[in-house]
Amino acid sequence: MRPETIFDVIVVGGGPAGATAATDLARLGRLVLLLDREGRIKPCGGAIPPRAIDRFAIPPALLVARIDCARIVSPKGRAVDIGIEGGFVGMVDRDVFDAWLRERAAAAGAVRAAGTFERLEHEPGGLVRVLWRAKGAPASAPLAGARARFVIGADGANSAVARQAIPQAADRRFVFAYHEVCERPPDGLADYGDGRCDVVYDGRLSPDFYSWLFPHGPTFSIGTGSAAKGFPLRESVTTYRRRMGLDSVRTIRREGAPIPLEPLRRWDNGRDVLLAGDAAGVVAPASGEGIFYAMESGRLAAEAVDETLATGDARALARARRRFLRAHGAVFWILGIMQRYWYGSDERRERFVAICRDKDVQELTFDAYMNKELVKARPLAHVRIFFKNLAHLSGLVPA
Repeated sequence: MRPETIFDVIVVGGGPAGATAATDLARLGRLVLLLDREGRIKPCGGAIPPRAIDRFAIPPALLVARIDCARIVSPKGRAVDIGIEGGFVGMVDRDVFDAWLRERAAAAGAVRAAGTFERLEHEPGGLVRVLWRAKGAPASAPLAGARARFVIGADGANSAVARQAIPQAADRRFVFAYHEVCERPPDGLADYGDGRCDVVYDGRLSPDFYSWLFPHGPTFSIGTGSAAKGFPLRESVTTYRRRMGLDSVRTIRREGAPIPLEPLRRWDNGRDVLLAGDAAGVVAPASGEGIFYAMESGRLAAEAVDETLATGDARALARARRRFLRAHGAVFWILGIMQRYWYGSDERRERFVAICRDKDVQELTFDAYMNKELVKARPLAHVRIFFKNLAHLSGLVPA
């Protein structure tokens, strides 16, 4: 009999985080197994900022739309159109995009397996066995499995890897998102723009988050999110579609999923397991943006595991979280404050949209979004925004 292959790393989850980690590790010469359920499409607006397109070599052919305007709508229906000067935000369809990422991992040398993760088993000699139910296998069939030195858990917000390996992962908060993917409306049917994303702040549609309409070329995504348990997300989207005049267009599919609100306090077990993507909680507060941060965390997870394989020092696993927060922690902190305050009531949301009319706010917001870092090159603009925020907070400026 041939001896069983011992992988350097098994990556559980083939979304943007897991597929990126598998690709990077395979390119580094590591023996990688990428396990993914396949067939599941995560509810997602699909926004890809230029930094992600460049950093992760995303081919233009995957972009189904190019967004050059964001429309922000207040509870009273006041709209602010914010143009993206000299650039665009790409949109992808997650079913095609995620499949392409997994294929890229395989082309780099990762071994692929299709199935649903079941459990981890630690073995003598520092190995961990990953067991899964193979795709299409009957319930009575024995579990498939493989052994590795390390495991990267990139299996989503309800990560089973995280629940088994990192007890602190059970203590987390979510926004629950629901969207419907529909056929693009005929011209003239609704106030719809192929190059415009709509973001609506209205407590009737979401008491604590926002609703959205994102074009995807021949289709569009319309959805809403809320952390309030029991809030009727599906009814909210029905109301939003009726309001936009889109209730008659054909619905292609409906999807829902939890979105983590903040990074976990710990991403590794100090031994042989490291988290990435939604499993690690790397979704930007306030905006809910996750693709760039998932891929970034996957890359950092790959670097940390590669360092641990090279040195034998499992403390290197913790570097993935430290490096991520060093690069993006300030942005997450500011967005978290913004979400907790401005999304707290419709009166505050009305003032938030009023602030969005300001050119300084628009320019700095899009600079930060496109480049994925706080903009430090324009200190006077920051000062002006600070005083404008004070004026809105105090009510000196009408909403």
